[in-house]
Amino acid sequence: MLNRNLPVGTRDEFGAVAQAKEKITGQIQTYFRSRGFQKLTTPLLEYKAVFSSMEQQTYQPYQLLDEHGETLVLRPDLTLPVARVMSTTGIKTPVKWYYSGEVFRVKKRLSGSYNQQTQAGIEIIGYRSLKAEWECLTAAIELCQQLAVSDLHVELGHARFVKAVLQALPLNTLQQATLQRTLFSKNVTAYQAVIAPLADDPFYPFLQVWPWLFGDFEQVLAKLELLPAMPELQSIMQELSATQVFLQQQFPQQKIELDLSIESPQAYYTGMIFHGYSDSTAEFLFSGGRYDQLLSSFQNTLQPAVGLAFEVDQLAQYTAVTTTTPTTLIYFDEASWGAAQQILQQQPNSSLCLAETKHEAERIARQTNSRLIDVTEVQP
Repeated sequence: MLNRNLPVGTRDEFGAVAQAKEKITGQIQTYFRSRGFQKLTTPLLEYKAVFSSMEQQTYQPYQLLDEHGETLVLRPDLTLPVARVMSTTGIKTPVKWYYSGEVFRVKKRLSGSYNQQTQAGIEIIGYRSLKAEWECLTAAIELCQQLAVSDLHVELGHARFVKAVLQALPLNTLQQATLQRTLFSKNVTAYQAVIAPLADDPFYPFLQVWPWLFGDFEQVLAKLELLPAMPELQSIMQELSATQVFLQQQFPQQKIELDLSIESPQAYYTGMIFHGYSDSTAEFLFSGGRYDQLLSSFQNTLQPAVGLAFEVDQLAQYTAVTTTTPTTLIYFDEASWGAAQQILQQQPNSSLCLAETKHEAERIARQTNSRLIDVTEVQP
């Protein structure tokens, strides 16, 4: 029997949401071009090995075999294909790319999430300076302002912070992994049980508050006074503090938050990570960070890189208009085609009505809640 249903986790898009996504994607791409970024497009199908550095527990790809028996996947990520391009084409760095496209990640059934997502973003490759993070964050905030996201929260973190603290504790590898898992999941009961044997350790006062170290930047920063001196954390906190000062100078009204108990998005992240969210969306509007091991999965080369990705679906939910377009239908006959074309060019949100009769045109106008202009009535 022919199955006419969509695969689980996918959806058709039309009307206001589809138009909102098209508009948002175009606006994002236009903005990046204006900042001197170059367009990069990668195929939907990639070899599975391209994504070997992704944490397997974070995604399950759609898989299929090519004619030689090699495993292909629908891309679950847009950053690693950029790394593949850089490692196979010999393009010289530094480069600044922008992209847009679909990614596919099989989610748990009944999770409420779709397996297909639309992203648009940038990759800045070849720059070690903190200026690369700052350009990403500037772009993220300015685009959110253009898209009228009025309640934006920008959250900073660092991929090395959690690892540095864990390695300083008198715990074996298994205990470190357990502590990390309970920290990220905010399983407070299990977390307290893990740290209980460390009650006499100098780190214990910090460990007691660690799961709650997110929120107001200054308040979270103050809690670091509970940590014993750790030289390896000095550069991390300098980057985060310098970035907060930069953002406050550039965007005085923007709320900047700090999260020191956050999980790195992927194993290949090596530095600062950042997210943007609003009070009215369930997921991040954008995310990104530094991953200076971008090419290490493809060749024995470390290449500094910073990226930013917008979740277009989330932005569309935030900004989608409540009415569909067109709102004006233009009815005409053969003799009035030219006049109808002229009105179409002058009238915003209008469309030619291709009905054979005026009666049918009136029915379509009522059905779509549109205004009807009858060009035949004004013809000589």
